[in-house]
Amino acid sequence: MTQKRVAPYDVDCSWPGKFIQCSGRYVGAAELGLTVERRDVGGKFGGNDAPEYRALNPMGLIPTLEDGATVMFESAAILRYLVAQYPRSDFCVTPQADMWAEWAKGTLSRAFLLPVFWGYYRTPEAERDMDQVRVDFRTYEGLLGMAMRQRGDNKWLMGDRISLADIWAGHLLFRYFTIDLPRDVPFGLQAYYDMLCARDAFQTHVMVDYSELKGRLAF
Repeated sequence: MTQKRVAPYDVDCSWPGKFIQCSGRYVGAAELGLTVERRDVGGKFGGNDAPEYRALNPMGLIPTLEDGATVMFESAAILRYLVAQYPRSDFCVTPQADMWAEWAKGTLSRAFLLPVFWGYYRTPEAERDMDQVRVDFRTYEGLLGMAMRQRGDNKWLMGDRISLADIWAGHLLFRYFTIDLPRDVPFGLQAYYDMLCARDAFQTHVMVDYSELKGRLAF
């Protein structure tokens, strides 16, 4: 039976799929079978400078997690905490999975977010440096190829069980496969993406229309 817990988040996302920085946290919680009670903080919602919020997160940033008496901030730390606190036998937790998760959240995600998604999609057409965007897109695809070589013949990056490495590597792939740029898809990536697309957590928190962000540096 799927484990259900309440893991309240404070985030600045009215719609988690629209903002890439939110989707990984929500996918991870959903994959663990956790029920998330979201409280919107920051941005247009404000409240992140309120004394009660600063008592939880001294930086006044998001996200912040309250789980009973436990308070956490920083996305990767939050997901590691949830994996440890609410373990599942079908979720891979190993030092290698943690290593690849850190790589995916850092090196892999950074190669797409600012250079490609912001440099191309969020930047008005007249201001884009398309030569640089194409170079950066190929760089990102090279890193995706590394991830697929790590996966090899396995179902997931770390074997036959999903892990945080898959959460962080996968949460950007909907944007990669739907952004209007020509792709040179690394071997194995399409099948991997198709598996993610079949999962409820991915469908709910990642596969969300983001077209209103195109050409908009501010939102």
